[in-house]
Amino acid sequence: MLNIQSLRANINQSVCRWCFDELSLEELCKLAREIGLVGIDLLGPSDWPVLEKYGLKSTMCNGAEISLEKGWNNKVYHSELLNNYRKMIPLVAKAGHKNLICFSGNRDGLDDETGLQNCTEGLKQIMSLAERNKVTIVMELLNSKIDHIDYQCDRTNWGVELVKKVGSDNFKLLYDIYHMQIDEGDVIRTIKDNYHYIAHYHTAGVPGRHEIDDSQELNYPAIMRAILDTGFNGYVAQEFIPLNPDKVGSLKDAVRICDV
Repeated sequence: MLNIQSLRANINQSVCRWCFDELSLEELCKLAREIGLVGIDLLGPSDWPVLEKYGLKSTMCNGAEISLEKGWNNKVYHSELLNNYRKMIPLVAKAGHKNLICFSGNRDGLDDETGLQNCTEGLKQIMSLAERNKVTIVMELLNSKIDHIDYQCDRTNWGVELVKKVGSDNFKLLYDIYHMQIDEGDVIRTIKDNYHYIAHYHTAGVPGRHEIDDSQELNYPAIMRAILDTGFNGYVAQEFIPLNPDKVGSLKDAVRICDV
């Protein structure tokens, strides 16, 4: 039984909506409050009033992106993306949220340098708006080995180089621990070396993207301590797909594991 009063709460934890979509949003919000979560990831404007009702944050907003595959690395999509993000950024700010997700898109034959240049050119056009509204645009690192074949932002060093090229404190990375363990490993050292460029974290067990308990290879308490050691005060969102029939129990266990 998770005792919310006993949580250290040094890590601001949330949960990704899609992993628990068998629950209604109202049910997930009630559960989040009961187990000490501060918000829910990957929700758009139509869902924000429900979060507000429960005193929760949209810890990573979505709704401006086209898809994981069609992103900023391809100029063909820039016009649509610019229109989407210019509309969404003020909405995120007005609702009192801080983070808005984006994606590189698939390579589709683009080399890494061209992808960097195209992303930089596009993203720079929304940075002044993001800065004025105090919204951080956050690009997710995803593995291209198992789950998202051909995705371009699949290495931390590529993402960090993009952050440097964009040159704004309002553009950073979503370091997905599951995805980066698959594509590059060396999680703790990577976090310690690159934390300045990271705005947000996602969890899941490797292999399989399931529970983050001792059935998998990542040491999540050690990873959470490393994140805390960097001075991080953003959000860590649980993004695993439960195998346990008691999915709520798995989420409670994950909260305990990451509560360091």
